[in-house]
Amino acid sequence: MSFFAILCALLIEQVRPLAHHNPVYGAVLAWTRWTSRNFDAGKPHHGWVAWALAVGVPTLLALGVHWLLLLTLPLPFAVLWSIAVLYVTLGFRQFSHHFTGIRDALDIGDEALARSLLAHWKRVDAADLPRSEIVRHVIEYSVIAAHRHVFGVLAWFSVLAALGLGPAGAVFYRMSEFVARYWAHKNNASIQPASVWVQEAADRAWAAIDWLPARITALGFAVVGSFEEAIDCWRNDARRFPDPNDGVILAATSGALNVRLGGGQLRAIAVPDALPHAQAGDPVSGMAVLDSGSTPGREPEPGHLRSVVGLVWRSVVMWMVLLALLTLARLLG
Repeated sequence: MSFFAILCALLIEQVRPLAHHNPVYGAVLAWTRWTSRNFDAGKPHHGWVAWALAVGVPTLLALGVHWLLLLTLPLPFAVLWSIAVLYVTLGFRQFSHHFTGIRDALDIGDEALARSLLAHWKRVDAADLPRSEIVRHVIEYSVIAAHRHVFGVLAWFSVLAALGLGPAGAVFYRMSEFVARYWAHKNNASIQPASVWVQEAADRAWAAIDWLPARITALGFAVVGSFEEAIDCWRNDARRFPDPNDGVILAATSGALNVRLGGGQLRAIAVPDALPHAQAGDPVSGMAVLDSGSTPGREPEPGHLRSVVGLVWRSVVMWMVLLALLTLARLLG
């Protein structure tokens, strides 16, 4: 039933996207703050205890509700629970309005507006960006956001759902990303900054959790884009980017679209208490972002933004078709 849950969640999210300020993200933020405040005691093992509680408790809660519904109510109620969890954790509309606004501004030639929207989205200094660099940064931010909002969630949800764990995988993936991002943000706080140990635990866990989904996303982009160029760029240029998992996705995107990605990064602007108003996958103000090398390819142009949209949607369709075939085979078998 994973296919039907994903399909319904995506359709509902397109019709009625989740509000930017909602009680679910408020609860997640409060829970993460509580675990950090009470279990971050400055020792190496405390970091892993805090991470396990911050990520594990919501994951087990999602799993417990799923099993309770399976044991006490007909199957459709468990499917509805999966749809509800996916609606919160999965979806394009949680970030696509930023992308659309910048693309529309570039289409009408208003580069100043595009810079302003990019700066607001990522909380960076974009005042002096030339047109090609605006496009380049939008492509990079958008494909990473699509991965963390859609493909990574799909990967973990599908695998754990096939093992009978319901929507636990979706919660596990998004909580892991949020916790790593939150504690990196807390490192810059003037009051009760996060210790190096909780940051290290969250970063190491996130790198391991996102390793396979990142490569699944990159493979999808290669299949629906220019396959040989994407694989070649993946093999030769992924190491140009400071984050190994993000580098795989960006390199595959560069090859699939034949567009240059990578280079100088924008300076983050510290915005007081920015994170509580951010959705999962949004930037963390004040984080240090490292420069990277550039991949081969054409200079980024506004037309590439439409190519990115097509690449992402073709990849979604491809994975949904595969899930549909697996579901059909399971029903017939």
